[in-house]
Amino acid sequence: MSNQIQSQNSVQGRHNVIIDCDPGHDDVFAIGLAASFCNILGITSVVGNSIIENTTTNALIAADVFGLQNVPVLMGAKTPLSGNVDHVTQAHGASGLDGPARRTPRTKLDSRDAVDFLVETCRSNEGIWIIAIGPLTNVALAIRADRTIVNKIAGISLMGGSITHGNVTAAAEYNIWFDPQAASEVFDSGARIKMCGLDLTDQLTVTGKFASELKAISTDASQFCAELIDYYQGYAAKIAGVTGPDALLVGAPLHDPCAVLALTHPELFTSERMGVKVETTGTHTLGMTLADTRPWENHSDSVIEVMRTIEANEARQIIVNSFKNAK
Repeated sequence: MSNQIQSQNSVQGRHNVIIDCDPGHDDVFAIGLAASFCNILGITSVVGNSIIENTTTNALIAADVFGLQNVPVLMGAKTPLSGNVDHVTQAHGASGLDGPARRTPRTKLDSRDAVDFLVETCRSNEGIWIIAIGPLTNVALAIRADRTIVNKIAGISLMGGSITHGNVTAAAEYNIWFDPQAASEVFDSGARIKMCGLDLTDQLTVTGKFASELKAISTDASQFCAELIDYYQGYAAKIAGVTGPDALLVGAPLHDPCAVLALTHPELFTSERMGVKVETTGTHTLGMTLADTRPWENHSDSVIEVMRTIEANEARQIIVNSFKNAK
């Protein structure tokens, strides 16, 4: 089955990817970018921004929006291996994808288990990238099931962690905090990792102008995503305490697309190899990604590449152009 998926969706020169996600407004943009620049072999849902039923439905909706009806969408883990079940309804709404009118997906859910799919597809097709933009529960379970996939995949490009600050707590970023045990197992697995943490993703912000640019493209996908930004950017303005016309000027971080762009447009980034550990027991630091930034320590052989900066203007334009080019 994996070989069939690869042949049906393959475009020469593109990365073959599986997207593991918990949609989430910014997840939808990541899926759209991957649809433009990658061969998507499958989309697996995980609990995170909302309950698994919602994140799975949202993944199916995203598949509809970007014409990915032939890509298998599979339901993954309903609960974290450990950690905190606290969904971010403030940022993403009760459905995980509030803003646009709720859609009934046309894409059908694949009945296979998401973890089994990850293992089978990575085992059968060497050189796959896993783009992990939610909690790392599914990925950890796949590695537990077959550790050999660590040596078969090209790597994991993930949105998670930070080397400077948290968001859900002072120390921790949400995806890692939600399942720190899973994150620890993935970070310690030996897999090659591109880490797009908050200190990187907070650089890629969007305002009301970005939503207007999408609306001007006048496709179903661009209109849907513009409405996502209206809601998501509006929340950013609310928590910043900005009202009136100035509210549209507040930047909302578009986290998850960074994990796609790190693969498809690496020239936009600077990066540094570091040793990174996940805190699994700290009273105040649970879910923290502790990066060893000491300059006298040599981490040139580390498998963890921490993305440090992004050319945000260019990244935003690439996202907008992906909608234009899909017309």
